[in-house]
This record gives sequence, structure tokens and C-alpha cells, in this order.
Amino acid sequence: MNRLADKVALITGGAAGLGREIVKCFLKEGARVIVTDINTKLGSQLAESTGCEFICQDVTNEDEWLVIIKIIESRYGKLDILINNAGIEGPMSKATSSPETTSLQDWKRVQSVNVEGVFIGCRAAIPAMRRSGGGSIINISSIAALLPTPEHVAYGVSKAAVRHLTMSIAMHCATDGSKIRCNSIHPGTILTPMLERVIIEKSQERGISDKQMLTELKAEIPQGEFQLPEDIAAAALFLASDESKHITGLKMVVDGGNTLST
Repeated sequence: MNRLADKVALITGGAAGLGREIVKCFLKEGARVIVTDINTKLGSQLAESTGCEFICQDVTNEDEWLVIIKIIESRYGKLDILINNAGIEGPMSKATSSPETTSLQDWKRVQSVNVEGVFIGCRAAIPAMRRSGGGSIINISSIAALLPTPEHVAYGVSKAAVRHLTMSIAMHCATDGSKIRCNSIHPGTILTPMLERVIIEKSQERGISDKQMLTELKAEIPQGEFQLPEDIAAAALFLASDESKHITGLKMVVDGGNTLST
């Protein structure tokens, strides 16, 4: 308890799924949490039930980032933690997600949210964290950044870009004396609404039941278990806390062994 006492955290895409679990975890550990999301209904419900602050945000809009950082510094006096969690999966079926079948429109949409949104967020947060005397940036990537496949090209490339961006920011901040750390978390197969959508699309494409698709995905995990949002929240908690004060540029993989062969 209180591993994040007196810390101010901004969590994007925090209204549902993985982001929601990180919000709950951070609040439990004593942080003051600001949640942003494009889903106003879910965000407002979360704020009402947990006591966090909710602000509607499109992470691809640079002006909105600047306003939100200004609001946080005005209300809380500082920003200690940024969790860049907002993201979209884009097309997932074989017919729409290969290098040949991914549309330019879908490609740009995924890169805009998953890469540009993270870049703009980091760029906006770094000066605020520098004014606070340091901070921790945690970018949610994916094992898709580490395991190239013939499908899901837009998503995989976007998450690989997040990993490279993380390393660049870590190096930049490590050498300028700002005491700002930047790390990436690479979840495996997590039971979230995003996974449910993928399972439905994949099972329909292959003509099998959702249950059979779920069983096949589970069988691919060496440990034999899906990761839960709580597992990723625990990893984020460690990287956000002072326990990891000398860790920067880390690729933290939480996947039950899926990437052991890479």
C-alpha cells in the first residue's frame, strides 16, 4: 500500500479494459489519478465510482495534450507519472490486415493513435516532469512488437515503433539530468474487450466457435494461462514507483513465455 503516495499520474485510455485496472491499482497505492479517454460515458462512471478525475481526450490532438498538462499542473502542482495506454487494434482479419490488404486509411488511423498519440504525450509530459524534478513514463506496447506475423501489420508496426520511441526517450532523458525514466510494457494475450473483439473476428473468419478459438490461443502460451489486466497493472505499478528508480529503457514482457523463442 502507498507505493505511489503523493504521486500524480495521468493514464490515457483509462476508462475500460487494461487502463481501468491500472487506474484502480494506482488509486489503491495512494496516487492521485487523472484518467483520459474518448469514451465520456465510461470515463465519467469510473470517476464517480473511484474518485479519480476524468477528462475527455483524443490522444492524437496535440492541443488537447497541452491543455491537459496545463490543467494537471494547475490543480495538482506537478506530474509524476504518464501511462500511455490509449490504443486501437485496427484490422485483424487475414483479408484486411496483411501487408497487401491493409488499407492506407486503416494504416494511418492505427499509427495516428498508437504511435503519434504516444509521441505527442511524451513530448508534452517531459517538460512538466522536468519541472517536477523527475518522473516515470510508461508506454504500453505489445508482444506484437517482437513477433512479426503475416497479419495485423499496422498494429504490430505501431507497437514496434512505440518500443523504439521508448528507448530514444529513455536515452534522451538519462543524459540530460532530468531524472525522467521511460520504459515499455509488452503484454501478451490479455483477457480484455480488445481480445474479445479479435476472437470474434478470427473465429468467424475460420468458421470455428469463439470457445475453440480461445482454447487455441491459450494453448500457444507456454505457461498455459492468459494474462489478466491485473498482471499488467502490477508491472506498471513497479515501473511507476521509486522501486524502479534506476530502471529506464526497459522492455518489460508480461506474456507467460510467448516470446521465449525470439
